[in-house]
Amino acid sequence: MNDRSMGRADLVTGAVLFALSVAVVAGAWNMDRLEARRIHPLSAPGFTPGLLGLALGVASVLLIVQAVRRGGATGWSGAFDRESWFSPATLRLFGALALCLIYALGLVGRMPYWLATFLFVTSFIAVFEWNEGGSRWVRLAWAIGIGLGIGLFVSYVFSELFLVRLP
Repeated sequence: MNDRSMGRADLVTGAVLFALSVAVVAGAWNMDRLEARRIHPLSAPGFTPGLLGLALGVASVLLIVQAVRRGGATGWSGAFDRESWFSPATLRLFGALALCLIYALGLVGRMPYWLATFLFVTSFIAVFEWNEGGSRWVRLAWAIGIGLGIGLFVSYVFSELFLVRLP
C-alpha cells in the first residue's frame, strides 16, 4: 500500500471511528446514573464508556487530520477497483465486520450475554486463526477456552461489579 492509499484508508477509518465515538458518547449519556442508589456521578455506569468515547473521538479526528495531510482526500479513482475489494485484507475486514454484526444484531439479546460473548469470541478466534501453523484442534480448544473465560468474566464484571444491566 502506498502513502496515498494508506491516507485514504486512514480517512475512511477515521470517519467510521468518529461516528462510532459519537454513538458511544450518546449511549453513555443515556445510561442509568443510579441517583436513587446515591451513587457518586463519577462511578455511574456511563462515565467510563463516555470518557472512552471522547478519547476515541479525539483520536479519530487526529487520524483524519493526518490522513488529509498525507493526501488521503484526493485520488479516489483507483480506490474502487476489483482488486482492492477482493484483496485478502479486505476480505478479512468484511469477515470481521460480519462476525461483529452477527454478535450485535443476532446473538446479544436473544440468549444470555455470557453465551453470546462466548460464541462470538470463540468463532472470531477460530475463523482468524484457522490457517495458522500447528494443529487446528489445539487452536480450536484454545479458542473455546478463551471464549468461555472471556464470556463469563465480562458478564461477571459488568453485572456484579459495574452494576450494568446486560441484555
